[in-house]
Amino acid sequence: MGHGRVEAIFISANCGDLPHPVDSVTAVAGKGLEGNRYFDTGRPEQELTLVAAEQLEYALAEHGLEIDAAASGRNLLTRGIDLNALVGKRFRVGEAECRGIELCEPCTTLEARTAPGAIKALVHRAGLNAEILSGGELRPGDAVTAVDF
Repeated sequence: MGHGRVEAIFISANCGDLPHPVDSVTAVAGKGLEGNRYFDTGRPEQELTLVAAEQLEYALAEHGLEIDAAASGRNLLTRGIDLNALVGKRFRVGEAECRGIELCEPCTTLEARTAPGAIKALVHRAGLNAEILSGGELRPGDAVTAVDF
């Protein structure tokens, strides 16, 4: 499964706002990312969302769609790790330990923020929903590593 890196972190305080990049964020176990719109919703699958840079590059190369990572609505842009393989698995991001819950499939909000055809281009490629098991500070450059193999 390997390991990868966090390339960027995005949060938005209010639902409907375009996520903005941050230099760091605090991940809180069972709640999510401090300052993010889905903090403490009681829904573990909303605590942390990740998308792989390689999948956004695929959308451009194979479908001609330039999809901005912030517009994807995902919290972490990663590189070098297969996020789909983390469904049902524990993994670490920086200081935090997480568990992949389900694929974060593309939705109409993502397509409205990006480009027509984004849903079709990113089916099974739009990222991962995860719960935060133990918190900590997250920063760009942090390692993303599988704990369960």
